[in-house]
Amino acid sequence: MAEFNNKYRFYIFAGVALFAVMIFYSLNLRERNHANVFERGVLNLMAPVNRTASRINNFCFSLWTDYLYLVEVRKENHQLLEVTKSQNTRLIEAQDALLANERLKKILELKHAVDTPSLVASVIGEDHSPSFSIFIDRGEADGLREGMPVVAAGGVVGQVVKVASNSARVLLLTDSASAITGTVLRSRARGVVKGKEAGLCSLEFALRDEDVNVGDIIVTSGMGGIFPKGLPIGEVTTVNKGEYRIFQTVDVRPAVNLPRLEEVLILLKHHE
Repeated sequence: MAEFNNKYRFYIFAGVALFAVMIFYSLNLRERNHANVFERGVLNLMAPVNRTASRINNFCFSLWTDYLYLVEVRKENHQLLEVTKSQNTRLIEAQDALLANERLKKILELKHAVDTPSLVASVIGEDHSPSFSIFIDRGEADGLREGMPVVAAGGVVGQVVKVASNSARVLLLTDSASAITGTVLRSRARGVVKGKEAGLCSLEFALRDEDVNVGDIIVTSGMGGIFPKGLPIGEVTTVNKGEYRIFQTVDVRPAVNLPRLEEVLILLKHHE
């Protein structure tokens, strides 16, 4: 028994003291309007603890409120980002559709202007090695044959060289294997427009005395039975007559922006 008292003496003492305090406090509950000395002491003792607890509680509540607010803001930001992406996508699609409509409108105007049966095709690929050519989504099943001329709203594009069932390869006028008879629109000087490097062409076999100037427009001559007469080929960029040459050297920039070509018009029969 003595060992038990020694071991738990502190806990027994603390329990008795707490019990006595509670009895004393309950006896003074009847005086609710006036605090006695003991109550004032307890209140003064507990005031710092209460303030600290209140501050901790306010801090935790504020922290939790801010966290919930940030979560909500993050959610709203994510929703706004998705809405913005969706609107940007629709805007890009609308702009792309508008540009496509403008290109198709020009192609259709050209189709009605050319007095030859024709077919609109889309560019589905390109190949710059070893030749400058593009691939289109029309082929033998659509009536295409090798040798048919290909044009765009701006002028001459090239010529069909290989035909599959549902696709075809078009050799561009900038390829070295391409040769189109052309005429200077202003002076009616003639030559052969051949492809060369850097996406340009040259007017060859134009005599040194022929009237060719920078800025002149070269159009198809209609000779050769391939292209109709009067289609734009390109614009003269440089002229070098030389001193002892028979022919002058003339560089030509294509009338059509070939790297950005998306739709073309195939003339379904050779021009006679």
